[in-house]
Amino acid sequence: LPFGVPEIDACLPVGGLALGALHEVAGGGNGALDGAAAALFAAGILARTQGPVLWCAGRRDLFAPALALAGLHPDRVIYAEAGTEKAILACFEEGLRHGGLAGVVAEVARLAMTPSRRLQLAAETSGTLGIAIRRWRRPAEAADFGQPTASTPRWRITALPTAPLPV
Repeated sequence: LPFGVPEIDACLPVGGLALGALHEVAGGGNGALDGAAAALFAAGILARTQGPVLWCAGRRDLFAPALALAGLHPDRVIYAEAGTEKAILACFEEGLRHGGLAGVVAEVARLAMTPSRRLQLAAETSGTLGIAIRRWRRPAEAADFGQPTASTPRWRITALPTAPLPV
């Protein structure tokens, strides 16, 4: 799935994002603004796919109109709310194994090597795009970010201020 930006596509091993793979996205900081930027980045990627998307989350703070502005229409999204990280990862893996989805997103704080490897294998088997959005409630939860995972690329997304308006 190419970005259509030659500078980015040239840096990726297959000239774009590999389908049937696990991708990891995190905000550039611990704030809500960077977390929203990471979610919208994932939505923008999935907007360019065809078919339903499963979004696994532990919090009720996903704003569907914002996903629509990123190109991911709310009618394409199946929302799964799980209470624990373990339940979110189980939902993520089942969605990846299903094979009938365009992509699966999971909002998780931690992603160790063993569960990430299971997710990568599930994505490879079904050909489904998997995106793990790393969301932390406390800075201590971000401590394991940077540890090895089976994710093919890791993205750090930061919101930048826009230019001042002329009026």
